[in-house]
Amino acid sequence: MHRPAGDRIPAGLGRLRRRLGFDRNVLRRRIDRIQWAAGLTLAVVFLLAAPLLAVAAGGRAYESGVRAEQHERAARRQVAATVTGPAVVDGRYGNRVVPAVWRAPDGTVRKGLLPLAEDDRAGTRRWLWVDRTGRPTAPPRSRSRTVIDAGYAAGGAVLAVGVPLLIAYRLVRRHCDRVRDAMWDAEWARIDPHRIS
Repeated sequence: MHRPAGDRIPAGLGRLRRRLGFDRNVLRRRIDRIQWAAGLTLAVVFLLAAPLLAVAAGGRAYESGVRAEQHERAARRQVAATVTGPAVVDGRYGNRVVPAVWRAPDGTVRKGLLPLAEDDRAGTRRWLWVDRTGRPTAPPRSRSRTVIDAGYAAGGAVLAVGVPLLIAYRLVRRHCDRVRDAMWDAEWARIDPHRIS
């Protein structure tokens, strides 16, 4: 019996529907329906929990990053440093550095070694980030880093939800496969009791 043209399902969607268990196949066993119900339940849990946890984790990481940005911008200053001599090799790390002087935020003159930059020579002026005491430090946290960290946190939350659910489904499927194999063996034994072993 043919279906009316309006009721036809494209072949790809029909295969997907059968694979996911959304058909009325009378040959499906109870164990098949149990596996299908477990898979559907775990998928619904993932679809409900993953977005909520991703938004919560990403939002918390973003807020923390914004606070770190504000704190670092308040605690760090950019000052002009003047190179005072030729490049030398730093004995601790083996990097090339140059001696320089700069003024700390409180106005005191500081001296130190800075990583060698292109075209550094005596008298070269360059910008340097320092903390409140005048020690060289990294630039303040950028907004792009905050956004990236929030994205990582959201992705980590999705994985934290998805991986255990996937493991749970694999365990359910393994159990169902064992039950199916035992059922097949019992059926073959019933159909052919005289088979040669």
